[in-house]
Amino acid sequence: MRKFASWAGILLVITFLLLPLIVIIPLSLTPTSFLSFPSRALSLRHYVALFTDPKWIGSGVDSIIVATLTAISCTLLSVAMASGLWLMNSRWTPVYVTIALVPIVAPQVVSAMIVYYLEARLGILDSYAGLVVGHCIVALPYAVITMLVAFARLSRSLERASRSLGASTSTTLWHILLPNVRSGIFGAAFLSFVISWDEVAVTLFISGLNVMTLPKRIWDGLRFDINPVIASVSVIMIIITTIALIARAMLPTKR
Repeated sequence: MRKFASWAGILLVITFLLLPLIVIIPLSLTPTSFLSFPSRALSLRHYVALFTDPKWIGSGVDSIIVATLTAISCTLLSVAMASGLWLMNSRWTPVYVTIALVPIVAPQVVSAMIVYYLEARLGILDSYAGLVVGHCIVALPYAVITMLVAFARLSRSLERASRSLGASTSTTLWHILLPNVRSGIFGAAFLSFVISWDEVAVTLFISGLNVMTLPKRIWDGLRFDINPVIASVSVIMIIITTIALIARAMLPTKR
């Protein structure tokens, strides 16, 4: 009875979380030119429109470019911070970590406003550089957490053994420490990519016509033109994210 109750609870939670995502699938297969559930026939016309419309294709390319650059930047910065804190082993480490995690606590609207005024002064609004900076502010704290957890699993004896054999700090970091946290590096890159891929709050403030990611185009479509292509894009994004999560979960984790 207890096992049945546990499975029932798990299925209930999964259904509650996935039902809103599943509902979008029939909406994307409607034969009509407006969002509605198909009553008789199913149609792929909106998927065809998605892959033939230059605007949607361009937004997909923009999303991939921005998410990739964000993942690379956040990974490098998070590795630098986590390794530096681990090597220093300072009593001020909790303070530094708290400061790095402030963007998680602050409302995204506030962060978006600050990023907007900063980038307006720098002249990088509505550009790849501007979007990458904005997305990094949102994604970097999560990458830092991932790397801190990875470094927390390392034994201090690794560093002591390396240094006792004459290795420098850079050699110890490159040849001893980083190979032992490669799963954390991959996790930080993956998490940063997914967060950037789905980010919309900051993007609404700092992107315009030159660079328009998929979430931004979906948002504009919901405001000005409720087209079923939006449902098709949502389904594709859900599928890509799900495949990426499953692939990440199936990869072996090495400590």
